[in-house]
Amino acid sequence: MPMAAADIESAIVAALPGARVEITDLAGDGDHYAAVVTAPQFAGLSRVAQQRLVYNALGGRMGGVLHALKLTTIPA
Repeated sequence: MPMAAADIESAIVAALPGARVEITDLAGDGDHYAAVVTAPQFAGLSRVAQQRLVYNALGGRMGGVLHALKLTTIPA
């Protein structure tokens, strides 16, 4: 069962309070998403470290219920 966009957003915001999350369903199948995450926690971090925070927020769902996520991170 695919992960809903609202569930992706909720998981990210729960782990990164104050984050703004924009989710786009890329293929219309509920399985391939793009996310733009703007968060104050990203300040001073490398892009890899920023993305790691988001993937950690998803707690191992990547590759399982969340098949593909194109991720853009922006420090707030």
